[in-house]
Amino acid sequence: MSDANELISFIASMSGEGNLRVEENLGEGYVRLRVSEAERRQAKHDIQHVEDIVIEMLRNARDAGADKVYLATTKEDGVRTLVFLDNGSGVPQDMQERIFDARVTSKLESMKMDRWGVHGRGMALFSIKQNTDEARVVTSGVDLGSAFKVSVAADHLSERADQSSWPQAVKDEDGRYVCARGPHNIIRAACEFALEELRGCDVYLGSPSEIAATLYAQASSRLDTSRLLFIDDESELPVVDRLGLASDAEDFIRICSGLGLEMSERTAHRILAGQIKPVRGVTARLLRERDSSSHAPAPVDLAKDRRGLRIAKDDMAQFSRAVERDFNDLATRYYLNLCGDPKIRVSRDRITVTFDLAKEE
Repeated sequence: MSDANELISFIASMSGEGNLRVEENLGEGYVRLRVSEAERRQAKHDIQHVEDIVIEMLRNARDAGADKVYLATTKEDGVRTLVFLDNGSGVPQDMQERIFDARVTSKLESMKMDRWGVHGRGMALFSIKQNTDEARVVTSGVDLGSAFKVSVAADHLSERADQSSWPQAVKDEDGRYVCARGPHNIIRAACEFALEELRGCDVYLGSPSEIAATLYAQASSRLDTSRLLFIDDESELPVVDRLGLASDAEDFIRICSGLGLEMSERTAHRILAGQIKPVRGVTARLLRERDSSSHAPAPVDLAKDRRGLRIAKDDMAQFSRAVERDFNDLATRYYLNLCGDPKIRVSRDRITVTFDLAKEE
């Protein structure tokens, strides 16, 4: 199959077939493909579930050169909302609506084959647009990355019922990490993509507040303070760095809104105060849970009552003899024998006495 593809590519390059595949040159590297070419590049599946949207949007960010993708997801009143932010090449202003048209792509000569099929036929964003209530570019710019927002009602497009369980990472026969067990939910879709692109593209998944906290923490550590002094508008910064410019809760809320992340004033204050922690990348979480989670310290609950019951050895022996004497009356009436000494177990809030019995013959 690969030899055949190489032969086709060679013939196309020698014959100038590239011009025959293009219906319209849209400028800035974008073209509209002819129908025959779009059909040739058909994907393995259409958008049938919310999880399909996640995979297609992550592939889109990867193909735009992103090595970090942030996915904020919520569900309210039966509507699933997904916000994707990346540090890829971005979308020119005049293309931000047209990229959702059928057969529009920037990947004329760079389509990618991965485990989900061919990507770059100009149909993924179009299919998402057709199957959702909202799909749009929130903000983007050339070399500044992008923020996309997708909203879909549950009765319009289904999703897995369990959206909280995480899969486990195991090694396959080739020694590569793959997801095992767990429902094929949004989390698993993000994990499968991240493992497929291990060390190539990190994915961060969480609620809008968790993703905002992650963006803020990473941008604050990455941005040069002296550079910020000469920036008047956050739109001059890459999309994933813009929250680093927030000076107070009001700024934070405004910038979040410009990224498609809705934030309350209370939540903004909590993030700025460090009360909402950044999330780890999904691969870091997966592989750490598998390899070293047993060594991770458990959180300490200072309010938990840790008082326990302790009984001295001499008192325990005296108590054992006393219950054994009292047991003899019962044993006589019911023809029972006590096998060994009574077993006494003391826990934090309980004393358990066990008698091993044998009936008389």
